[in-house]
Amino acid sequence: MGEQTVTGPDATPSPEADAAPAPQSAPAGPASAGMTADGRQPAPADVAGAGMTADAVPGAPAGGAPAGPADRTTDITAGPGGVMTDEVGVVTGELTLRTEHADGRVTLRVQYKDADEWYAVTGGSAPLADPAALDTVHTIAVGLLNRPEG
Repeated sequence: MGEQTVTGPDATPSPEADAAPAPQSAPAGPASAGMTADGRQPAPADVAGAGMTADAVPGAPAGGAPAGPADRTTDITAGPGGVMTDEVGVVTGELTLRTEHADGRVTLRVQYKDADEWYAVTGGSAPLADPAALDTVHTIAVGLLNRPEG
């Protein structure tokens, strides 16, 4: 098949026929949906008009260090012996467990569910050079401390 000429109503070539197509520009704003082609997280992006940035992490409740991108939290139920903490001894019942990674260390903290104060889990701090292992450490901690059936 050959090229076709675009003509106007009087069978003369239309001005658009000779015009080159307009270059298409990239859409404004973030160009990813939370990941890149190589699997790495993109940098946080401003979300215009939303009053926040994408991938922002809200601060932790008062009484503890602010939550960061390398923190994980899960609601748990302590077993019959509770969870021993450095600050107040044993805590029992409905708790929230937070696994934090900072400065090459992982630290476990608990709080009574919906309370303000966070307590360091006794013996719950260790070196962790690779932040990618944080999810695994958190999963193991939840498995050890969450005992809803006793």
